[in-house]
Amino acid sequence: MTDDRIGAAEAVDSVLAALADPTRRQLLDLLAAHGEATATTLAARLPVSRQAVVKHLAVLDAAGLVSGGRVGREVRYAVRPAALDATARWMAALAADWDRRLANIKRVAEAAEREERSNDRSQDRNT
Repeated sequence: MTDDRIGAAEAVDSVLAALADPTRRQLLDLLAAHGEATATTLAARLPVSRQAVVKHLAVLDAAGLVSGGRVGREVRYAVRPAALDATARWMAALAADWDRRLANIKRVAEAAEREERSNDRSQDRNT
């Protein structure tokens, strides 16, 4: 595997791990709906503490899903869609690969079934 593919795989792993937590998914939903928000604002909408929100935002930031920018004394967070888009493309490519594999299996199975029916008809004629 090339360095680019390893890096892409690690990025996808990081995004999927970040999205595995329901609180982090809720944070992304809230940020997507509001554009940007502080950890305090987000915590007010969730059943977790501000400190927990900050920790979740750090995981989302490390995965490239959000970014935080200082505005005065506040840090405002916003969604960064690039990592999510890259993960969606990876998932679509994976789904397409499985579709091709399943189509090949179906073709082989149908061909075997046709051959079996043909052999059965030949035996019926010979008896």
